[in-house]
Amino acid sequence: MQIRTPQDIGAIVRESRQQAGLDQAELARRAGVSRQWLVEVERGKPRAEIGLILRVFNALGLPLQSGYAPYAAGVADAPGPDIDAIVDAARQPR
Repeated sequence: MQIRTPQDIGAIVRESRQQAGLDQAELARRAGVSRQWLVEVERGKPRAEIGLILRVFNALGLPLQSGYAPYAAGVADAPGPDIDAIVDAARQPR
């Protein structure tokens, strides 16, 4: 499944949690987040912190893969995008 919206993330988390037989409180405990935060994520919280989302995915054993071609092809040593250069370019006055 492609993730394009916060609602997509919420649906993946909810479905995976249910398939694992976990309630929200147990998944929250395993991921180190509050149950209320998890409820909001499952509802499609638009500003959920990515680090916490990754902890939830890890607690569920969900792999996260990039659609970036070299990584999708399994080329581990291929250079990825230069995030620092992208951020620096965005900071430059125009």
